[in-house]
This record gives sequence, structure tokens and C-alpha cells, in this order.
Amino acid sequence: MNNDAARYPSLDERVVFITGGGSGIGAALTRAFHLQGARVAFVDIDDTASHALVEVLQAETGRAPRYRRCDVRDVEALQAAIAEVGRELGPIHTLINNAANDDRHTWQEVDVAYWDERMSLNLRPMFFAAQAAAHQMIEAGGGSIVNFGSISVQMAIPELSTYVTAKAAVHGLTRSLARDLGGHNIRVNTLVPGSVLTERQLEKWIGPEEEASIQAHQCLKLRLEPQHIAPAVLFLASAESAAITGQEIVVDGGWG
Repeated sequence: MNNDAARYPSLDERVVFITGGGSGIGAALTRAFHLQGARVAFVDIDDTASHALVEVLQAETGRAPRYRRCDVRDVEALQAAIAEVGRELGPIHTLINNAANDDRHTWQEVDVAYWDERMSLNLRPMFFAAQAAAHQMIEAGGGSIVNFGSISVQMAIPELSTYVTAKAAVHGLTRSLARDLGGHNIRVNTLVPGSVLTERQLEKWIGPEEEASIQAHQCLKLRLEPQHIAPAVLFLASAESAAITGQEIVVDGGWG
């Protein structure tokens, strides 16, 4: 672990469940929680990236996070994975709803089937993962749920209407769950990342011209990368954020 990184004793041995934890921002989250000493379980559909991450962390630390292949659109399989983690590792204390897909599309080509499929990936899993994990958090005496939003809502990115709609709904879900679960000492917050330069973004949509535009909009002239997102999520999962719930935390380099 980086000697300069914050250490949260409250995360040691905590059970953490991460969706989409095998690559991009998700992989940075898996690594960060693992290095805090948490017992991390994650689901993904990218077997190659996920197994590689497990192997690297095993080699670095002598122990490994737990990976299970799961398409989060399959609610039954997702809730079964959460139940399995609870049985095998102990009650989940932290749920990170990170999995999403921001494939581009024109408004003309969207039909009902495509709309429903996008919601089944970018919004629906958050509720049903929270529904399953909350029972374990109540058993554990409390917990933290972090739902991932997106700066695309503020940016109004074109050819992304279904994704932006889903991400705009995330904070409403967060606020509602924060109220419903607060009496059980369960905190629910939204983490809003800015234009994070993951491998996927660089391969598909962000070239030199787009990156220059991003830099022009950010107050901080840095390359926003997955490791910049993880510290805020660690804080929201830790006891140090015990009085923070129902909030939207933005990590975007100061988008202006």
C-alpha cells in the first residue's frame, strides 16, 4: 500500500461487495479496498481482466479478493452472489454499485427493448443489490452503500440519452434509500466521477482532441484516472464518514 495513502482501520476485515470490479474504476476500487485489509468480493463479466487482477493482488499481498462472474442484468444471479458472499465471508458491510455501460446511441435508434436493456444494466441492479445487501448490513449493525452517478448528467453528453437518464435517477435512488435505511445505521451516497480516462474510454471515445477539451474544462489540469476516484469511496465506506448520507460527492477535477 502507498505509504502516503490514508489508512482506515474501520475497513480492516470488513466485507465489501463491488459490482464491475474487474477493470477500469472498478479494478481501482477492488485494489484500494483490498489494500485496506478488507475482505473484498467482486462481480464482473470480463473474466480475463478479473482473473488477472486477482492474480496480481495475490502476488502482491499473499491473499486474493474473491471474484465471481455475474451479469448484473440478471437480478436473481446478482442477489445469489450477494447471499453467497454473506454466507462465506460474513455479512456485507459495504456495497459499491459501480457496474455500468455507456455505449453511445442516437435518440432515433432507441426502441423499447433497448431502453429496457440499458436500464436493466445502468440502474436496476443498484436497487436490487442494495435490497439484498441491506439485510446483511442490518445483521452487521450498519453499513455503507455507494452508488455511482456520472458527470455526463451535468455535461449533457450527446448520443447517450439512456445512460444519462439512468445516471440522473441514481441520486434519487440514493436519497430514497438513505431515508429508508438510515434507521438501521446504513448510509447511502452517490459518487460522481468526472471524465475518468480508463482504458475503455481511451480506446473508444477519448483521443487527444477530447482530452484537451477535458483539460480545458477542469480547474485542476490533471489526467483524471481510476486511482483518483478510489480514495473518496474508501472515505464513504469508512467510519470517518459516519454522519454523511444521502449526498452526492463529486470527484471531477473541478469541472467548470
